[in-house]
Amino acid sequence: ESESKEVLAAYHIPTIPMVIAETEDEAIAAAEDMGYPVVLKLHSETITHKTDVGGVRLRLMNADEVRNAYQLIKSGVTRAAGAEHFLGVTVQPMIKLDDGYEIIVGSSLDPQFGPVLLFGTGGALVEVFQDSALALPPLTTTLARRMMEQTKIYKALQGVRGRPPVDLEALELLLVRFSQLVVEQPWIKELDINPLFASSERILALDARVVLHEPDTKAEDLPQPAIRPYPIQYISDYTAEDGETYTIRPIRPEDEPLLSRFNEILSDHTVTMRFFSPVELSQRIQHERLARLSFIDYDRAMALVAVRRNPTTGEEEIAAVGRLTKSRFDDEAEFGITVGDPYQGQGLGTEIMRRLIDVARKERIGRLIGYILPQNGSMLGLALSLGFDIKHVRAKNIMVATLNLRELD
Repeated sequence: ESESKEVLAAYHIPTIPMVIAETEDEAIAAAEDMGYPVVLKLHSETITHKTDVGGVRLRLMNADEVRNAYQLIKSGVTRAAGAEHFLGVTVQPMIKLDDGYEIIVGSSLDPQFGPVLLFGTGGALVEVFQDSALALPPLTTTLARRMMEQTKIYKALQGVRGRPPVDLEALELLLVRFSQLVVEQPWIKELDINPLFASSERILALDARVVLHEPDTKAEDLPQPAIRPYPIQYISDYTAEDGETYTIRPIRPEDEPLLSRFNEILSDHTVTMRFFSPVELSQRIQHERLARLSFIDYDRAMALVAVRRNPTTGEEEIAAVGRLTKSRFDDEAEFGITVGDPYQGQGLGTEIMRRLIDVARKERIGRLIGYILPQNGSMLGLALSLGFDIKHVRAKNIMVATLNLRELD
């Protein structure tokens, strides 16, 4: 348990303070230092379900109760499993559970899909309630909320019978971090937080369990997530010609509101140059369309956004978007770029195109193709400057820009 909580803490998942005590006197000293009431739990490397062997003692109010609890845990484990399974106890402050909820958050392996996440009603009766939802990592805050919404306990977390609601945004963020842990640590076979205590004031991992793959497992044989993780390797800053700094990064599902505001700054001319005909703002900001553009499969497409921080409001704003969409049948991808009108003429379009080319190379795309209106002089000039071959298809009155990356490599 102690090592499990260290892993959680590395991913900024809050855990309850605890001290390992190998003797009765150490347990009493830890309790005195912590302040009563405290909880004693079995410290063992082999026993997972502590309550099954009497390995949890709650609401201990003084030194005598701590000493007695230590002896009961030791004798119970020795009787049920053997003395070799008892390594001492952990001492933790007693958390008042009346004002919150016990949740389970876990990860296990599916033979077909790899790591699978679980969220639901937790505590000692988790098998009885059987209230849980599954999802594939990695999660975004949006996906984390959808996962929670599938459970019965979600309604209670929103506040019920006079209880204040749980901080759902903090819970979303915890689930995102938990999913990142699962994706980034493939040697973890199983991981459970049960219970995860959630109230309006705090969220704490009260107990945790980690199971690793067998030591002789080869790295190449470790299960991989079914969904490709967010490609953080394509995040970096860019300083434009006017000196302003932008972060250019892959798009995320939670960027949908930013995409909506981005469309509001596009002129009719810019929209026509990108989509070859006018498109009403009401159509461009429809939820279904923006959700599709922001929630992408990074194996099939890549969208880079240039993001700035508004100096007045402090909020993020999208200044430009570049997109690659892979062909289903070969190693070709179509590109498209849109720069917001207030940010044109600062080199953003060229920089994003350079990065799309770099992404294409790293993703083993052999050829880029883009369709440009003949009157879109800025885009044609950009393509020419980066080595694209441009041909005029007279039948459609359209310019086709192609870049053979295999020849360049």
